[in-house]
Amino acid sequence: MRGLAKRARVAPRGSGLVCPSCRLLQRRQFASPSSTAPPPPPRSGLAALPSRALLSVSGPDAPKFLQGIITANVSRSDGLPRTTGFYTGFLNATGRVVHDVFVYPFRGGSGVPVEGDGFLIEADAAQMSRLAKYIKRYKLRAKVAVRNVTPDEATVWQAWDDAAASELNPTANGSRMVMKDPRAPHLGYRILQLDNKVPEVDLETSTEEAYTIRRYLQGVPEGQDEILREQALPLESNMELMKGIDFHKGCYVGQELTVRTKHRGVVRKRILPCMIYERDKAAPQALTYAPGGDSPESPTTADMIPGETSIGRLGKRGRSAGKWLRGVGNIGLGLCRLEIMTDVVLPGEQAAATYTPDDEFVLEWGGEESKSSVKVKAFVPEWLRRGLGESQR
Repeated sequence: MRGLAKRARVAPRGSGLVCPSCRLLQRRQFASPSSTAPPPPPRSGLAALPSRALLSVSGPDAPKFLQGIITANVSRSDGLPRTTGFYTGFLNATGRVVHDVFVYPFRGGSGVPVEGDGFLIEADAAQMSRLAKYIKRYKLRAKVAVRNVTPDEATVWQAWDDAAASELNPTANGSRMVMKDPRAPHLGYRILQLDNKVPEVDLETSTEEAYTIRRYLQGVPEGQDEILREQALPLESNMELMKGIDFHKGCYVGQELTVRTKHRGVVRKRILPCMIYERDKAAPQALTYAPGGDSPESPTTADMIPGETSIGRLGKRGRSAGKWLRGVGNIGLGLCRLEIMTDVVLPGEQAAATYTPDDEFVLEWGGEESKSSVKVKAFVPEWLRRGLGESQR
């Protein structure tokens, strides 16, 4: 079994590998328009994620307290407490996402630098103060303690290995917590390293940018730049298809709208992976990453496009087909209207109402004197298409 049997190849001094504590000071940013986008991600790698940080919620009331403010269940289907990490979210009272998170249960004495039992909550590093404030708002008289976990105490990593003959299967021990990323197939494993060392995994060290490109190719959003704070609906963000919502649990903040949308509404918009290309080019047939954009001479890369730029139909007027969220190279994520940009048939409809295969879509931004535009195409990943089919049944 691959995994944690061997030590990771730790770079020597002067090699350019930045320690997690230092990298945490850097806010995740892609290349600027004047620089080169990251290369294609390797088929296997181990990447520190400085854009993510940790908060602990501990104490005798922690399970019951957390149960009332997250979209997933803190217990397993058999009623026993969960012992491994899971994906979930915090919503506001109107059912909008305020934080997308991973939650890791822990027991006292398990190596976690927090006394007693509780949970480590992993979220967008730039939003940790907001998250702590949100949690404390509902604390009232509950016997829970909330505090930030520093990078010297624990860091977040992602490991993947598409090249292995058998699936990468790292195991947890006293110095780390491990969970398989449930959001989409082949994303790999999340690792919480409970010290300031590099996880002992037999993989070459990679970068957060490589991990992010892999996410985009799978259509998986993460953080408030992609799941827009207090705007995004959890179902439009695919959270139920990424194993982040339990529709059978009791009440939680934002539950009413979420459940009503699930059972009575039609989710017409979804976050999808998108590919940009120049206006004089033919539409791509497959989603592939190119660091320089559509072609080596391409003047536009996805990081140049402002977030929330509206997606329109090329040469046609009418309602917006969606909005751009974030990207790098020639790929990114968009919140797309399914019946306009894809062949997905929504519940209760005989066919995709307004979609035609020949339609093309455009992103336009900037003022009259500096207007820029590129064409954009949305793709529906197989895992998402399969999940939509199952949810409709």
